[in-house]
Amino acid sequence: MQKRILITGAAGFLGSHLCDRFMAEGYEVIGMDNLLTGSLDNIQHLFPEKAFQFHHHDVSTFVHVPGELDYILHFASPASPIDYLKMPIQTMKVGSLGTHNLLGLAKAKNARVLIASTSEVYGDPTVHPQTEEYWGNVNPIGPRGVYDEAKRFQEAITMAYHTFHGLETRIVRIFNTYGPRMRLNDGRALPAFLHQAITGKDLTVFGDGSQTRSFCYVSDLVEGIYRLLLSDYHLPVNIGNPDEITIKEFAEEIISFTGCDQKIIYQDLPKDDPKQRQPDITKAREILGWEPRVSRREGLKKTYDYFKKVIDKQQAAEAVS
Repeated sequence: MQKRILITGAAGFLGSHLCDRFMAEGYEVIGMDNLLTGSLDNIQHLFPEKAFQFHHHDVSTFVHVPGELDYILHFASPASPIDYLKMPIQTMKVGSLGTHNLLGLAKAKNARVLIASTSEVYGDPTVHPQTEEYWGNVNPIGPRGVYDEAKRFQEAITMAYHTFHGLETRIVRIFNTYGPRMRLNDGRALPAFLHQAITGKDLTVFGDGSQTRSFCYVSDLVEGIYRLLLSDYHLPVNIGNPDEITIKEFAEEIISFTGCDQKIIYQDLPKDDPKQRQPDITKAREILGWEPRVSRREGLKKTYDYFKKVIDKQQAAEAVS
């Protein structure tokens, strides 16, 4: 019998790729998104498919899905600083009320639910690389607190439903991910650098560029999430690429990769911006048999090609108007 899965945040960057994966695996996919940061362009190709349906809905209010459900993936949330700083209340609500609603739905449907957490639960870490046992160093009242604490609450209530109700739960801690369907105005380093390189602008590095990030290509992340959902492990698991690079080195890599002749300019570091990000993926390797396969150069090529098409299309439309 065909399995049914609900994916929230389905029109977003990660959600849309997850829809693609579960459609390819033969699932009936119910996508849900309030389109606050998502775009129907990301899932337009799925609309003709009989096994796909889409609901324009905010999970922070309530969630009703008729019929049986086997799985729920909760990926609804603003995820970039530019979004959650602009929409702090919505970010807190989808992480708290939205998660509560979906856990309740999972309990009612006897469905397994996977919650999308993030490396932001570690805050500005004092432990490096970050293991799942590290509790984090988070400023709850700082500008990033609305996102960090929403994700920390998500994990806490998910574990409470698992412990108290015996609900089948999974928690993925996602580290920096990139690939096609990222927004150009995402606000994060990778799309910002590619956008600036393609449009002939200088690349903006915040601080002195010594802060580090670890970039995971989207298909690798989706594979890790797929394996975690179908595993028997209910505690948080880091999914990310441990190949760490400083932001300054990454900007230089983008300039070299794209062949642009722009320079790097520096601006003040935002408050509470993490100094280091590198996942310890020992658990993912041992429990899921997972590790990233796509090199950063290969992933950058695919992402660059996507951004170039989007920017060329925008510039063509502006020229006509």
